[in-house]
Amino acid sequence: MRAIVAGLLSTLAVAGVTAQFVSDPPKVCSSCDGWNAAREPFRVFGNTYYVGVAGLSAVLVTSDAGHILLDAGLPQSAAAIDAHIRALGFKTKDIKLIVNSHAHFDHGGGIAALQRASNAAVAASASGARALEAGEPTPDDPQYAFGRESTSFPRVSHVRVVKDGEVLRVGPIGLTAHLTPGHTPGSTTWTWKSCEGSRCLDVVYADSLNAVSAPGFRFTGDKSSPSRVEAFRRSIATVAALPCDVLLSVHPEFAGMDRKLQLRAAGAAANPFIDPQGCRAYAAAASEALDRRVAEER
Repeated sequence: MRAIVAGLLSTLAVAGVTAQFVSDPPKVCSSCDGWNAAREPFRVFGNTYYVGVAGLSAVLVTSDAGHILLDAGLPQSAAAIDAHIRALGFKTKDIKLIVNSHAHFDHGGGIAALQRASNAAVAASASGARALEAGEPTPDDPQYAFGRESTSFPRVSHVRVVKDGEVLRVGPIGLTAHLTPGHTPGSTTWTWKSCEGSRCLDVVYADSLNAVSAPGFRFTGDKSSPSRVEAFRRSIATVAALPCDVLLSVHPEFAGMDRKLQLRAAGAAANPFIDPQGCRAYAAAASEALDRRVAEER
């Protein structure tokens, strides 16, 4: 079937016809429809744009030499992301790099379709790369025990492995990977600079810092597995310490996006997305939530 689709697309291209975006089958889950509800794309600051859906972030960082896309939501989010990119005046085919925060179906599910549409390179942490290429979380993921039927997503080809602190470049854009394991073993927070004229700000795309798991999983460990709590605390501390003028998060509500958009719509004098305390506040809330989880397990 994929070969037939590829042949049809080639024929359309030769004929000068613009082919429709080809998505993968949708994921079905109790939260999927709400997550995938419509949200208008918008500029956050400088060359950073929000192109995701209502409950799942996707962020486009643009340049004349090509663009970087961070995350791609659900499989059914990919077509909306493609449409949002075009609505902002950019082209999906100009995406040169797609990176992932963590390899769950709600953040990596649309990557395969957008990779096909753009021919972009894809990058993730070592654990994240294994999961993306397998199309499911790795066995050491806290949510692995939910089972493949619940957690699987379209496989992604040829994922580049990035190390902690590594900088990936597309033209003038320098995107830095910060490994922040906890929510998943391969969780990654990404940072870059965006400028408006001579004003340049540090933007942080923070991964989930939530201790969420399938039933029976223990972050504090047991006789068969070590505790992950200290590594999780280091990840939270990493996010708290990042240079951070603008915080974006993998689920928009983690960074208060709706409230910021309301302030912007009401004509706020200053850009509501500029908040130098954002990362510290996000980390503090995550630390409190982890403390509660540890107390429950003990």
